[in-house]
Amino acid sequence: MPINIPNQLPAVELLEKESIFIMDESRAAHQDIRPLKIIIVNLMPVKITTETDLIRLLSNTPLQIEIEFLRMKGHQSKNTSDVHMKAFYKTFDQLKSHNYDGIIFTGAPVEMLPFEEVTYWKELTDIFEWSKQHVTSSLFICWAAQAGLYHFFGVPKYLLPDKMFGVFRHRNINNTLPIFRGFDDEYFVPHSRHSEVRESDIEKIKALKIASKSDESGVNMVMTHDGRQFFITGHSEYSRFTLDTEYKRDLKKNLPINIPANYYPDNDPAKEPVMRWRGHSNLLISNWLNYYVYQATPYNLDEPLRFNLDFQI
Repeated sequence: MPINIPNQLPAVELLEKESIFIMDESRAAHQDIRPLKIIIVNLMPVKITTETDLIRLLSNTPLQIEIEFLRMKGHQSKNTSDVHMKAFYKTFDQLKSHNYDGIIFTGAPVEMLPFEEVTYWKELTDIFEWSKQHVTSSLFICWAAQAGLYHFFGVPKYLLPDKMFGVFRHRNINNTLPIFRGFDDEYFVPHSRHSEVRESDIEKIKALKIASKSDESGVNMVMTHDGRQFFITGHSEYSRFTLDTEYKRDLKKNLPINIPANYYPDNDPAKEPVMRWRGHSNLLISNWLNYYVYQATPYNLDEPLRFNLDFQI
């Protein structure tokens, strides 16, 4: 996929080494195509890693995409320089007067806190509410999925006795959904979280449908019937070494952490992790962009958004 991103974004150089096709701003301007406009609300601590992981997935279809990165105005990143944030990120105030085709909310390292105690909770929920009228389809990842389910539908989260950490086998509840086109009967998803949402709570809400789950890691994907909101508890965007980095980081900090499940050959952290979720991850983003964004969004974003309801479940 031709991705229109700032020329100096560090992800450009990293992904070019992987032979990922990135279109810079100057080249994109010469194509007579209306790109899909996508916002990434990056709440993860190491911004550049998450930027790279998501752009890697967004670059795998023929659609042209223009990406804006959004930061929380009331929160200063501890792991990413101010220079980077000021160069590549905008605030909600700078974006809220426009409409967008899609928005992605990332996870965040705040899941041990009650939602209302997160310092940027008010700002984030303002963006949540805004997205209902200004964005065609929204994708919520990990903590953001829990936050979205709580804010919109009152679904509680529960702290886990041990971190859900590893790569787990999943199955789809309804294989006829466009989001699962091309999927195998079973597929793998990385998880890295200290809390969960429960199937019994979600099943009480008529507006929601559980789309996929795991016997080991529980609910994975929840969606609204019109496909305008997807809540995903795992980290399909993770690269091969993300769990490895997290595991070794926590060991150095003497934090309680188990070896990530189903990840290292022979459960040996000295060996290179097995990448078994790449195909599903690319299909997930590709299908979301194609069926729930591109085919549902208006050509002229200044017009009132017309939402495609053909894929209700």
